[in-house]
Amino acid sequence: MIRSEVRDHVALVTIDNPPVNALPVAGWFALADAVRSAGRDPDVRVVIVNAEGKGFQCGVDIKELAADPTKETFVAVNRGCYEAFAAVYDCEVPVIAAVNGFCLGGGVGIAGNADIVVASDDATFGLPEVDRGALGVATHLARFVPAHKLRAMFFTGATITAAELLAFGTVERVVSRDQLLDTAFEIANVIAKKSSLVIRRAKESLNAIDPVDVKRSYRFEQGFTFELNLSGDSDELRQAFVDKRDADL
Repeated sequence: MIRSEVRDHVALVTIDNPPVNALPVAGWFALADAVRSAGRDPDVRVVIVNAEGKGFQCGVDIKELAADPTKETFVAVNRGCYEAFAAVYDCEVPVIAAVNGFCLGGGVGIAGNADIVVASDDATFGLPEVDRGALGVATHLARFVPAHKLRAMFFTGATITAAELLAFGTVERVVSRDQLLDTAFEIANVIAKKSSLVIRRAKESLNAIDPVDVKRSYRFEQGFTFELNLSGDSDELRQAFVDKRDADL
């Protein structure tokens, strides 16, 4: 589900959970652990988060949530997402997200908290949260798009292409899919040649001057998600997604 390796001071953390890289509760905590472990490794100077398969990541495992009539899985996955996003943001070294194909929901949370994003030319980003009876990750989408674009995307569920984000300057490079990982390593290797101490302090200082506390902001959003999950609408929207039908609202 989550694999890790180190190549010449660069840690590669790979999400691999077919068919669409949706992560269950355990997957989110495993991702958080992998990124944190990499950042704490004194031999590591950069972390790359990438994914195998059709797309980068599409959020939580809706089927896992729908199969649990209690709220235990829901609470656990909320905590797991929070830990994974925070691990990327707080990682002691720069994190590069190498995004291929779809990047939805939690995928935006991961990439939005990364320091640098490179994407394949078929990559698209979006938040289907409203359609699934949830909220959250607007905090991270706001790091990619301007305020009114964010609102339009959030309310409608529309996606945006990597090329459009390149024009905003929030994606560093857009390349063909077969060049994606090489491009991420190219950037990572430039950083890895620098002083490890300086790079670590640079990451810490940039986080300290960030105008938005992304962890607190996302946690606030999650409170609304929990509120919605006390209503019947969220349960019906999730079940309709699992059943592949229109929701009865």
